[in-house]
Amino acid sequence: MVTVKALACELPSQLGLPLSRLQVPDIRAEMVKRGLVAQISGTTIWRWLSADAIRPWAHRSWIFPRDPDFEAKAVRVLDLYAGSWEGQRLRADEFVISADEKTSIQARARTAASMPPRPRHAMRVEHEYDRRGALDYMAAWDVHRAKLFGRFESTTGIAAFTRLAQQVMAVEPYASARRVFWVVDNGSSHRGHKAATRLVQAWPNATLVHLPVHASWLNQIEIYFSIIQRKVLTPNDFSDLDEVQARLATFERRYQEAAAPFEWKFTRDDLGRLLRRLRRNVGSPASQAS
Repeated sequence: MVTVKALACELPSQLGLPLSRLQVPDIRAEMVKRGLVAQISGTTIWRWLSADAIRPWAHRSWIFPRDPDFEAKAVRVLDLYAGSWEGQRLRADEFVISADEKTSIQARARTAASMPPRPRHAMRVEHEYDRRGALDYMAAWDVHRAKLFGRFESTTGIAAFTRLAQQVMAVEPYASARRVFWVVDNGSSHRGHKAATRLVQAWPNATLVHLPVHASWLNQIEIYFSIIQRKVLTPNDFSDLDEVQARLATFERRYQEAAAPFEWKFTRDDLGRLLRRLRRNVGSPASQAS
């Protein structure tokens, strides 16, 4: 049993096997080939692995934090979510906006009409479709007030992001706020010091706060984007872009009626524990990158 579990926890390349992942039959064949057992059933192997939740046939993608200032940048954002900035509590006239764009939303017109669900049959959607164009949906989310702003653009870019910022900053309470913090990733529409300078020149009370590279999972607007992907865009069955835009706009209004701040529980302490565990298990992310 121990040998089977040890074998299952090896990468196929380390075993000299031309495989990407191990399946139960592969483990069984390797055990017999090595003379470790004369015979063993796949069911027995599966049962042993299942007892320890070992699933060598499954895999998950992940990425090392490669930004040398990852922790410092991430902590700033997590502190904003918790209601503080540089060790001071945010005032009542200070706000935190999480913003990004969901790009290339297609209108896929199915070549046959979708069929609604019925007893013992799921909804059926035709596989073949015609592409009827694509649009970009930009959104900004007030982290603490649960206020949502959305707009549609034919393409992303500096001008499109500026229009989203204008949509927010032109209305109260943001227009007269002491400070409005904009949490963004490192996309080309709002990347680097130039983007921060553009924002503060247009709105002196606005502060652009960049996430670390490859850390969009720390951007709260991505939660909303995952919601619309599940509830609005999947399955994708639209006659044209007007229908896509109309459904997204209607859902945005519907969502806003019942919106509440996300229960964000991941703190700077959680981040510290995560990074320490990564360093213990895989070494320094910077050394891995080099």
